[in-house]
Amino acid sequence: MRKLSILVALAVGAVLFSKQPVQAGLIGMPVGLQSAIQRIRMETPTLPPMAYTQFCLRYRDDCRTKPIFRGGPLRLTEERLGDLKEVNNKVNHEIAPERNDLGLSGEQWLINPARGDCNDYAVSKRHELLARGWPARVLLLSEVVVNSGEHHLILVVRTKSGDLVLDNMTSQIKPWSRVPYRWVRMQMPNSKLWTTIASARV
Repeated sequence: MRKLSILVALAVGAVLFSKQPVQAGLIGMPVGLQSAIQRIRMETPTLPPMAYTQFCLRYRDDCRTKPIFRGGPLRLTEERLGDLKEVNNKVNHEIAPERNDLGLSGEQWLINPARGDCNDYAVSKRHELLARGWPARVLLLSEVVVNSGEHHLILVVRTKSGDLVLDNMTSQIKPWSRVPYRWVRMQMPNSKLWTTIASARV
């Protein structure tokens, strides 16, 4: 199992950081395992966080949805990967971290504040990528739980090479199945609803 984990990590790393346009599969691996590693499996539709609803009242343009699902994950070209790295690093450096000690009552999801918490980083990255022409259907806010038990917001980007995570806790862009979090819920593409998520463990 350890050897398989190492091989998977090397294969995913090679895909993400190759200078060639990224291909959809992990060559030589069983199709079922490829799918489990690359794709987040949505389970049950659920309500979004209340703070997200309030965010959408404040930033209506960032919450617009299309009534019909069109298109799927984007092809991850070198240029698009450059976009992701640039936006991830830019937002991580421009927002000074500030802990929210008031809990749910103090949650505000703000775009590009001077100081903020994980929610502000995630919505700011999504906003920046939308401004660069990325479709909303592939930029999905996701709620996870970190090892300390705290809830944390990240941005998942859906590509044909797999679902990738942009996170304020690291400058690295990682495949969704390789972040050490428990997944709670995520935006559904082109919908006001969110969805529960299957485990990333394979």
